[in-house]
Amino acid sequence: MSSGVPTAEKDRPSRLRLVFAVLPLAIFAGLAAIFWSQLDSGRSISEIPSALIGTKAPVLDMPPLEGASFNGAPMPALTDAAIKGKMTLVNVWASWCIPCRDENPVILDLAKDPRLTVVGINYKDKTENALRFLGELGNPFSAVGVDPRGKAAIDWGVYGIPESYLVDANGMIVYKRVGPFDARSLREGLYPAIEKAVAGK
Repeated sequence: MSSGVPTAEKDRPSRLRLVFAVLPLAIFAGLAAIFWSQLDSGRSISEIPSALIGTKAPVLDMPPLEGASFNGAPMPALTDAAIKGKMTLVNVWASWCIPCRDENPVILDLAKDPRLTVVGINYKDKTENALRFLGELGNPFSAVGVDPRGKAAIDWGVYGIPESYLVDANGMIVYKRVGPFDARSLREGLYPAIEKAVAGK
C-alpha cells in the first residue's frame, strides 16, 4: 500500500545527509589544492611583500628589557629617538624562537657594520628568558623594546619571527626579511638594500 508521500520527498533527507557528508571533504580538498599550489610555486614566505615598504616606519615606543646592558650601561628603551637619523635594522626575536637562536650570530655580525644600528623587539617573551638568551648567545642590540602582548609586532606587520626590517636614515622602511637571514638573503636582499639606502636611491 502506498503511503501517499511522493518518492522525491522520501529521498530528500538521504540526499541532504549525503550533501552534509561530502561538503567537508570538498572544502578540505579545495584548501589542500590552494596550499599545494603555493608550495609548488616555489615562493618562500620570506618573499611575501610588505605593504610597509616605502612607508614611514611605525612609531617605536617600547620599554627597555630590564636587566640587559649595552656597552656597560643599562639597555635603553626602544623609541624613535634611538634610531632617529640612523640606518637601522629592526629585528623581531624571542628566546623561545629556535630560528632566532640560529640567526643570532648573523645579527651579531651585522651589528659590527658601521653603517647600521641594530635594535630588537623582544616579542611575547619572559624577561628572564630573554636575558638568558642574550647572555648565552651574545647581545647584538643597541636598544631592545619589550612587546609582551605583540602590539608593536602588529603595527609592523609581523608574519612570524624572526623578522627584520631595514629602516633608512629618514625613517622609511626599505627592506623586510621574514625568517632568519642566510647567506643568500644577505647577498641578494639586505646588502643591496643597505647599499641603495647609503647611496640615497
